[in-house]
Order: sequence, then structure tokens, then C-alpha cells
Amino acid sequence: MRLWIFAVGHMRGTPEGQLCDDFVDRARKLGRGLGFTGVTVEELAVSRRREAAARMKDEAERLSHRLPEGAHIVLLDARGKGMTSEDFAEMLGSLRDVGTRNLAFVIGGPDGLAPLPGQKPGRSLAFGPQTWPHLLVRALLAEQVYRAITILAGHPYHRA
Repeated sequence: MRLWIFAVGHMRGTPEGQLCDDFVDRARKLGRGLGFTGVTVEELAVSRRREAAARMKDEAERLSHRLPEGAHIVLLDARGKGMTSEDFAEMLGSLRDVGTRNLAFVIGGPDGLAPLPGQKPGRSLAFGPQTWPHLLVRALLAEQVYRAITILAGHPYHRA
């Protein structure tokens, strides 16, 4: 199963970007032997529309067009459901085991994320009730993807 992180905003050269890149690289290397064929981060530019609602709609439309056809979609949203790291790992392993080809995590921009036209998300995920900066959410997600892969591999990184 290929893992995708689709996100609005560019993080190249930021501390969050370096952290994200590190965890994505680790997840790619360890995940190969566990049936995770890749971990890819795709960035889209923040919309230049004037109104927040118009920016969110524009970003959602562009994100929707980039998602792999038939992908299982997980939205990152403060209103979503929280999961333990073990539950997150179980979700990844279960989706892989039933033959899911693509799992796409979607992170909106600074204004949030409007509904994705033509897409039906499988779930919404929150990293707690707080609102997190969207660049930091990307790094947190990359770490949780790596952590989930280590849990599935029986690797000592996760010591809960």
C-alpha cells in the first residue's frame, strides 16, 4: 500500500519540513519490508483568493484532483476523531491487509479544509482538540506514520 500526505502550503527549508522529511524517510525505509510501497508528500500552494471560504474551496478542488483514484482518504481535522498510536497502526495494517492500494492523508491550509468535491473520506483524524499549525500537523502525521510502521514491525521505537 502506498501512503500519501497531501498538504496545502510549502514547507521547504523550515524546521517542520526537515522534521517531516526525516520521518518520511524513516517510514519509507522500514515500510518497504512490511508492504508499504512508498510514502510520498505532495504539496500544493496556498490559494491566493481573497476570502477564506473561497481559498478553502479552491484548495479543496485542487487537492481533490491530485488524489489517486480509489484512494482511502483520511482528513486531518481538529473536529475529527483522535486515535491512539496503536489504533493508528492497526488502521494502517488493516487497510494494507485488505488490499488498499493508496491511503491518502489530506491536510488543509491555514484556513482549514472545505469538503473535497467528488471524494468521500473514510474518516477524519484529529491530533487532539487543539488547533495545530498546518505545517506542524504534517510533521506530526509523518511521525505517527513512522511510529505506526515501527509498531507493525515490532521495532523498539514505540515503547508504550
